[in-house]
Amino acid sequence: MTSQQHLGTHTFQTPFGKIVALKENGILKAKSIRYARSERYQKPVPIESGQSDCIFPEKTPVCPQIIGPLVERMIGPTLIERFEVDESPQYLSVFRPESIAENENLPVVVWIHGGSHEIGCGDLPTSDPSVWVKEQNIIVVTVTFRLGLLGFLGDNKDRTPNLGLLDIIEALRWIHDHIAGLGGDPGNVTLLGQSSGGDAVAHLMISDGVEGLFQRVIIQSAPLGLRHSRQKMTEEFLRKTDHLKDEKDVLKIMNAYRHFVPSVMKYGLKAAMPFGIQYGFPPLCTEKESLEKWKQNAQNYDVLIGFNHDETSFYLKTSEKLKTCFRKGSGLKILNKLVKLSTAKIYRNPAGVFAKNYAEAKGNVYLFTLNSTLNNDLGASHCFDLPLIFENENAWKSAELLKNIPWKYIQENGKKLRSVWAEFSRTGNISYTNLPEILTIQKLDISHEFQHLI
Repeated sequence: MTSQQHLGTHTFQTPFGKIVALKENGILKAKSIRYARSERYQKPVPIESGQSDCIFPEKTPVCPQIIGPLVERMIGPTLIERFEVDESPQYLSVFRPESIAENENLPVVVWIHGGSHEIGCGDLPTSDPSVWVKEQNIIVVTVTFRLGLLGFLGDNKDRTPNLGLLDIIEALRWIHDHIAGLGGDPGNVTLLGQSSGGDAVAHLMISDGVEGLFQRVIIQSAPLGLRHSRQKMTEEFLRKTDHLKDEKDVLKIMNAYRHFVPSVMKYGLKAAMPFGIQYGFPPLCTEKESLEKWKQNAQNYDVLIGFNHDETSFYLKTSEKLKTCFRKGSGLKILNKLVKLSTAKIYRNPAGVFAKNYAEAKGNVYLFTLNSTLNNDLGASHCFDLPLIFENENAWKSAELLKNIPWKYIQENGKKLRSVWAEFSRTGNISYTNLPEILTIQKLDISHEFQHLI
């Protein structure tokens, strides 16, 4: 690898082509590298090596989507003018330290964002890994892929299922083939997914065509309790949105499909995440076969899986209707009970079951819980982990999620948490030294008594 430096940029000469990176505060950022292309509802086609030079675009590509007011309020406003809507949003960005030793190959963490398989992208200010990269001397790759109606709803006829997963697999192939040219180790790759990104990561572990593409996974706050028996709901959603599939104006599609989202009253909690992985279609096995396949693959991947103690307070305690009825006294006790029960059903119990099954299959697995040690309203809610991993005060300063939480608290606990996650990414193990006060973690093995986990 040779380099050329000029005016705050760095050029990597790789077999894939010239990749231009920005230099900023000791970090090189090679942003928005296209790894594949696609037509609507069709499988991704990888970009061939040497096809073109990679120069970061002025705007960040993003899959068409509608951002809801809850996300805007709880996490922060989206500055739309910084993004370019692209129906073929297969891009990745690479963040690495500016200075590394000659011939050094750094461990690679691949970030798979959350957003209910419906919103988000790899490159958001609230998931900027720069602090983590510089602090822990690692490479982080962020991945953007198809979402919602374009990426996670299909029938294997006119609309291919699981396109979002297939996109991510193409990104992993790109990383495997080309990350060495940017200083990364293709034999030491960890997938890090949060929320629906964690759901995707868990299912990539049992996907076809991923052999050798990653060695470890970190699964944060995956709603694995919503993954079961989704076929009827999906079929209804497909039928009701069929008339939209050929609409040329993708923004019209985004505005229209929301009127046909399945009813929670009819389908239960899983309808709260109407888009998702579809068992029985490539690259996945059937739902019935999934547990056995996870067990079969248990010794192929190191696993760190867990949840936040008060996940659903993100939704329940921010609802104006619920706050009106359950603001204080016995009403608040009822609301806290609802948070506990729904967190257990969607996040806690499924994570415990996953870890238990993995340990019984002799896999290397750690189970963690993140807690808030402050007397803040939401506790350790859904997304509480994000500012800890992606320390960016400017991006998070207006987030209601962190209301009444001092930024120093985020910094101190986040630095320790990033160290633990980086140690796991390097080695697949955790030494239990200098753990943050908010973290409870244990390594599971077949000698454990598992009843308390589920």
